[in-house]
Amino acid sequence: MSRLWTSIKKRFSLSYRQKIFLLTSLPLVLAVAAISVMVTVQSRQLAEREIRELESQLIEAKRAELKNYLSLARTAIGSIYGNAAPDDEAAKLQVTQILSAMIYGQDGFFFVYDYDGNNLVSPRQTFLIGKNWKGLSDLNGVPVVDTIIDTARSGGGYHAYDWAKPSTRETARMVTYIIGLQDWKWALGTGIFIDDVLSTVAAAEAEVQARIQKTFVYIVLITSLALFGVFVAGLLLNLRERRLADAKLRALTERIIDTQEEERGRVARELHDSISQILVGVRYTLELAAKRVMGGDPRASESLDKGIGGLTEAIHEVRRISADLRPGVLDDLGLGPALKSLIEEFSRRTGTEVEFKTVVFRNRLDKDAKIALYRIAQEALTNVERHADASHVSIEVFGHRSGATMRITDNGTGIAARPSSENIGGLGLRNMQERIDQLKGTLRVLSSDKGTIIEASVPLTHMLSPEAKPPALKPRKSA
Repeated sequence: MSRLWTSIKKRFSLSYRQKIFLLTSLPLVLAVAAISVMVTVQSRQLAEREIRELESQLIEAKRAELKNYLSLARTAIGSIYGNAAPDDEAAKLQVTQILSAMIYGQDGFFFVYDYDGNNLVSPRQTFLIGKNWKGLSDLNGVPVVDTIIDTARSGGGYHAYDWAKPSTRETARMVTYIIGLQDWKWALGTGIFIDDVLSTVAAAEAEVQARIQKTFVYIVLITSLALFGVFVAGLLLNLRERRLADAKLRALTERIIDTQEEERGRVARELHDSISQILVGVRYTLELAAKRVMGGDPRASESLDKGIGGLTEAIHEVRRISADLRPGVLDDLGLGPALKSLIEEFSRRTGTEVEFKTVVFRNRLDKDAKIALYRIAQEALTNVERHADASHVSIEVFGHRSGATMRITDNGTGIAARPSSENIGGLGLRNMQERIDQLKGTLRVLSSDKGTIIEASVPLTHMLSPEAKPPALKPRKSA
């Protein structure tokens, strides 16, 4: 099971480039998705408000039209109704005839119900005349006749319901306006079908929906182009960074090779100029001692003592070269004693006054930090000896909340006064920078004609906790 899970993880694991692309693209996709949803919702809400307003305006126009029609009807029957008694059947007959003749448009007509629910006028749907329709409702259960009578009793008003169109016999929405002829207990009204209004509203809704979909398509298209642009830019950047990384790697390899060759040449010169000459001298001395022993010369012991002294000097030279390559005191006692030993040797060799200040680290720096700071100090002192012409050097090592810092100050000529091949772009300072970069630390170089300050800082991650003890040291064999 664990092997299966491991294989699944390997199969679906992302490369570094894919992670970078996902990291840059995911916020864009989420932002565009949020914007799309927000734009869609707000557009839909705005469109619905506009459509409802349009519908309200159209229906209000229909209602105003109904009032005008009913005003015409009242004008046509006003003189008859106003002069007739409540039981004047002749006047009622005359009014029904006038209203039956007042038809307009394709489906417009006037209708009359008495308060008992009997239909008296319905010129386009004559099957309703003379029948009682009290309790009639439309297909949606909305009361029709009862509401018309109640509206007339209350003085007048509007009522909307579904009704069959006389011209097509299809059910459509109808808005009516009713008034009451209270003396005769009649409900007089007329209505207009608003299916054209509803179709207009439906067309507007469809157009809005189409616009929203079109906008969404545009957003998706723009997002796709943006993602493609991010992908192309990331690809070009990755290719550029890879070329730069390859160039830096080649340059670093060349510098490493140059450094190795320089170090090998230095060790070879040290061996040839000191160890080799000393050993040659010891050989001649021992050969001379052997001859004197064979000849019974009493000076043989003097030659042997001289040869032993030469071997002792050779041992010291081997220890010195070994210490330059890898000082044992750095591993055994820590950075402070190792720097002190380095400074003493430098001061003895060059005669330069060196001031050393440090705190008791108690071996708190890890192995990588100790080696890096020691090599930086070694390189700095080498530069002082070769180029700075300084009479005083100060080295200070101290800890702080962010880690540890080593500051090297000299009163020499400064880097700017040196030849271009030996300034800040030189191999020594580049080696310092690379060493401190490996620790994710910082290197500051400040130089003027009054001297140079080199400040190397390592982060807190390279400081061992007080509880952590350095690994047990193996006893070193004497050279």
